[in-house]
Amino acid sequence: MKNLSASYSIALATFGSFSLLIGAFIFQAFGYAPCAMCLWQRWPHGVAIVIGILFFITNKKYFLPLGAISVATTGGIGAFHVGVEQKWWEGPSSCTNSGNAFAGLSGNDLLPSAPLQVEKIVFCDDIVWELFGISMAGYNFLISIALVALWINGLRRA
Repeated sequence: MKNLSASYSIALATFGSFSLLIGAFIFQAFGYAPCAMCLWQRWPHGVAIVIGILFFITNKKYFLPLGAISVATTGGIGAFHVGVEQKWWEGPSSCTNSGNAFAGLSGNDLLPSAPLQVEKIVFCDDIVWELFGISMAGYNFLISIALVALWINGLRRA
């Protein structure tokens, strides 16, 4: 039988990843298109959700470090993304505007025969939304740190 405190911690961590993913999709629905690094940050949250569900189905403690690693991964990507947004370091050349390689081009210019109309390309070094001076990538980093702590707490108590 699982410790109630461990179960509560893992449930909160799993729900936290679920909430961050839902939030990202809501922002996208309101017109905040994600950049490539934003999309990279979503995958580990999806993995963490699956890991949390598997833990509750199987009651196997070995899933818990995997959940912590998963959210630590998205937190790491988020931290790197913040550095790219703040121009502390360069990001991947495929999604930054630092070299002006894409200057003057629309999204449709970059897609050879795209059936979709792309109005704007979102670069990884552009901040499209922030609150209190913290971007979405920054919030992902901060919340992911808390989620790692929940996974570790669940592991300690399981």
